[in-house]
Amino acid sequence: MNPEVARPVIDTHVILRDGDKLLFSQRGGPYGYGRWHMPSGKLDQGEPLRLGAARELREETGVTVDPDHLRLVHVVHHHQDNTVQRIGFFFEATEWSGEPVNREPDKCMGLEWFRVHELPEDLIEYPKEGLLGYLNDDGGLTEHGWA
Repeated sequence: MNPEVARPVIDTHVILRDGDKLLFSQRGGPYGYGRWHMPSGKLDQGEPLRLGAARELREETGVTVDPDHLRLVHVVHHHQDNTVQRIGFFFEATEWSGEPVNREPDKCMGLEWFRVHELPEDLIEYPKEGLLGYLNDDGGLTEHGWA
């Protein structure tokens, strides 16, 4: 008997950095309501990772980034529950244009810049692991929620 093949949700997260400041969005939907995370979203079927990350960033914030200017900085394999696992690819935008605005007010309560050493206290755990992996440059992969 062969074990069932994993079918994880594939997420993209974009770290938008301006000097020592990082852009965060405050969740307005049911998952993580009121908590902070980076601009992110699910990869569409048949969509390359960097293209999906650039699309999500533009849809959520209006900021434009060429997919070639997204540098992979961390991966998180997240065990959400017994039926869902996710693989999150965290990218840093090395060049981008536009001023961030909240383009999804039904899902996002607002956007805010935080200093790298003064991060919001109420970060959602899964994206927080990817962000800390990036900031600490700790090897590229975190497995979260499996123990």
